[in-house]
Amino acid sequence: MAQQPLMKDYQTAESKIERQISLPFREALKISLRNITIRFGRAMITAAGTFLGIAFLMSVFTGSMILDAVHRAEGTPADVGMAARQIWLVVMSLLVCGVGITNSMLMSVTERFREIGTMKCLGALDGFIVRLYLIESALMGVIGSFAGALAGTLAMVLVYMLKGGTAVLVGVHWLTLSTAKPDSVFEYFVISLVIGTVISVVAAVPAASHAAKMPAAAALRTEI
Repeated sequence: MAQQPLMKDYQTAESKIERQISLPFREALKISLRNITIRFGRAMITAAGTFLGIAFLMSVFTGSMILDAVHRAEGTPADVGMAARQIWLVVMSLLVCGVGITNSMLMSVTERFREIGTMKCLGALDGFIVRLYLIESALMGVIGSFAGALAGTLAMVLVYMLKGGTAVLVGVHWLTLSTAKPDSVFEYFVISLVIGTVISVVAAVPAASHAAKMPAAAALRTEI
């Protein structure tokens, strides 16, 4: 019977400790933003991988929309074989993009051994370390995806305008919202943004897991 109050006190103390070292999402977001600012060059290199992959993806989407509008105006069938080749190229480019992000994030872990060890010594949980890396990757993914989607759209618009003038853009659906399937440039823009962000987060999982599993003492002893 005497052990029950002691057990309750232990559980209460344990919950208080967990509340102290489990920082809220807002604090994790602030730390992630500060880390991106401090390592701005590294962050831009990581975001550049997403930028290039999503720029290519959005250029394919936009080009397909413009070509479909031209085919509708001329009454000619679309080239199915070209669409299949474009899909294959997009998939390969996104895979390369994901591998590049993973490599960059793993290098980031290597550069931050002492920082990770210090946070662990101060009581940071493994989940908090993982959250930091995933938030950083998501932020860089959003930035890179938005810039890439915008660049890909503008690039294809300029290319087709140089080829056929503004007439080729007349039949393109720019802001139409469809419930069945994507049928406008805006919808494909949003899809590209989501794809880029998801790829960035998924690609950062190995690095985040590696950072979280690192023993604090080993991290502090590491010479960079």
